Amino acid sequence: MPKVEAVEALSRLASRSAPRASRAATPDALPLDTILRGDCVAELSRLPAQSVDLVFADPPYNLQLQGELRRPDESRVDAVDDAWDQFESFQAYDAFTRAWLLAVRRVLKPTGSLWVIGSYHNIFRVGSMLQDLDFWILNDIVWRKTNPMPNFRGRRFTNAHETLIWAAREPNAKGYTFNYEAMKAANEDVQMRSDWLFPICSGGERLKDADGHKLHPTQKPEALIARILLAASKPGDVVLDPFLGSGTTAAVAKKLRRHFIGIERDRSYAEAAQARVDATHPLPEAALAPAPSAREAPRVAFASLVERGLVTPGTLLTDARAQVKALVRADGTLSLETAPGLGTVGSIHRAGAAAQGAGACNGWTYWHIETGEGLMPIDRLRAVVRSEMAMAAE
Repeated sequence: MPKVEAVEALSRLASRSAPRASRAATPDALPLDTILRGDCVAELSRLPAQSVDLVFADPPYNLQLQGELRRPDESRVDAVDDAWDQFESFQAYDAFTRAWLLAVRRVLKPTGSLWVIGSYHNIFRVGSMLQDLDFWILNDIVWRKTNPMPNFRGRRFTNAHETLIWAAREPNAKGYTFNYEAMKAANEDVQMRSDWLFPICSGGERLKDADGHKLHPTQKPEALIARILLAASKPGDVVLDPFLGSGTTAAVAKKLRRHFIGIERDRSYAEAAQARVDATHPLPEAALAPAPSAREAPRVAFASLVERGLVTPGTLLTDARAQVKALVRADGTLSLETAPGLGTVGSIHRAGAAAQGAGACNGWTYWHIETGEGLMPIDRLRAVVRSEMAMAAE
């Protein structure tokens, strides 16, 4: 039997044997902002095809723990030993993983994407299956923990990270959301890297049960989920979590004004997640306005800065090191005052290229103007003009 047909058979089998959801979805309606209680494959089968923008999945890791784990003082470590994380074999875990990945792929829009998190116990198997099912891996992200649990037995390195895989629904996928400008702005105007530093969930954010113990052993920090949603979705998008657990994804989605669908088979987890969502309030819309990309921003000519008096004709612009100089002319062109390119007259881009002996140059970032606080790239003046244009358009 071909592998995809085998996966579909597993999916149908899981759907028939799954418990009924307390709030079941119907094929003609998307249960927005709802927590469905039941088996994830069964519940996913009830959702409309190609209806979800983003999936975040935190599946069981199949940790394969052997015996109790204790600290040097002999106190017991509260490790993940729950039944839902235990599988009788790698083959059983693979069958489970294939079934839910296939079910997720069905509900994802062609422009949607999937994020999966895991540890070394499972993430390589998940990644292989993603490729087997024709997902297209966009990135792997390393979540580096600032406060990881030590390796108490001293036989291995401390497990200080987990891995996320970001994948499009299919090869050659186009139109998936990536808020590049927002991620760059959040990283001090430098491209966001694929290694992220966050503490594990602790303190007041960690949900506790009636006895004061951790409600869920693998609760993820809100900051991690928020970055994923801010990077790969837009306000109003539908975010689905097939292993909702303590409800972090749903709560963060509500806060960021995304719709959510959560699936959780454990009653106590589902009830705690619902209470958490009910206590969460959306952020003001103004706080979630997307950062415009360079392509979306209105076009501004350097001559506009001269016409508005932001740059005066006769002003000398320099490079960032103040070694190259160019005179601003009344028509918005520059005249190079230093070699190479001495005497060249042209746009800020042409003059910048000539000054460097290069074929091209972004003059907005190359040229600087002297201010009372030192040199400033003229791109900041362009931002002033764009802001005025945006206000005039409202």
